[in-house]
Amino acid sequence: MPARDAASPDADAVARLYRDYRAPLLSFCVNLTGGDRHWAEDVVQETMLRAWRNAERLDPGAPSLMPWLATVARRIVIDEQRARRARPQEVSPEPLEFMPADDDVDRLLSSLAAAQVLARLSAPQRYAVVETVLRDRSVGEVAASLGVPVGTVKSRVHYAVRALRVALDSDIIR
Repeated sequence: MPARDAASPDADAVARLYRDYRAPLLSFCVNLTGGDRHWAEDVVQETMLRAWRNAERLDPGAPSLMPWLATVARRIVIDEQRARRARPQEVSPEPLEFMPADDDVDRLLSSLAAAQVLARLSAPQRYAVVETVLRDRSVGEVAASLGVPVGTVKSRVHYAVRALRVALDSDIIR
């Protein structure tokens, strides 16, 4: 196809076409694309490009060129929808920071943070928390294994959990 001069009569006709039909065509394309304005703008541009390429076929005396433009736009949208269905999506349209990861990184980071915080506790507090919370043993069982009163284990767990909350909420772990 020969290159067209930007100042050619065809370019002037398409410039008028764009000026006269851009707004109604964009509105039509927004409906075609399900409200996706960016896609609709791309469809309008492609439609105008095709009008420019076929300027000699357009009838400037026609009462309206909107039916031709709408048909071209509809075909562009249908072709793009078919292409999207034919090719699997490589990435999600969601921003990456909102995408769930399929790996165990979050769990690993949480475990590391918990291990760091547990290391800051005194040995008796750490033992009481690990046995009662992580190993799901009763306070009575832990007290019996340590040879201390049940109230002592309860207070160790209480103060340990409180210290864990403070440490996890601080910026030191983050």
